[in-house]
Amino acid sequence: TIEYELLADRDWEREWMDDFTPLQMGQRLWIVPSWHEPPHADAVNLILDPGLAFGTGTHPTTALCLEWLDELAVTGHLTQQTVLDVGCGSGILAIAALKLGASHADATDIEASRDNAERNGIAEPDLTLYYPEQLSDGGGYPVVTANILAGPLVELAPMIAGHVAPGGRIALSGILANQANEVYEAYAAQGIAMEEPVIR
Repeated sequence: TIEYELLADRDWEREWMDDFTPLQMGQRLWIVPSWHEPPHADAVNLILDPGLAFGTGTHPTTALCLEWLDELAVTGHLTQQTVLDVGCGSGILAIAALKLGASHADATDIEASRDNAERNGIAEPDLTLYYPEQLSDGGGYPVVTANILAGPLVELAPMIAGHVAPGGRIALSGILANQANEVYEAYAAQGIAMEEPVIR
């Protein structure tokens, strides 16, 4: 049998906003929805309106990348560095990197990224947004993030690894625990020395 219930028409795309509150990522970084006041004015506050794009900081894979960027900033490995964010969605990782001290970020996929960058006082030339096919071949970035699914991470391994500068750092996320080894091997084959995966 099938049971059904009639519901009043609502703005379902925005229903979740009531439960989306500021989130702390790492030591200094806060992700603050655009409809909230920052809880700590002296923190590094990233004002975010994700719209329908993926990337609010609530997903564990995004949180891990944000915490990684915050740690790089605290240890001085992000200051004045150039960052590449592959598959940026809302732009959260590229914007966070800039707010944490990176000198420039390139990001692929546009979606809500431009609006979120403007909301945080970030614009060209600090942040350049590309569609994936517009990203140039090669070019070394000291810091690279890619928070996408395991399949694309493996498929794009030569391209993504090719954009990591010698001695650079890369964070790969969006992977299920049982997919970590496949991704690990794909990047090891490209000459990337990966640390043991962090699973949450």
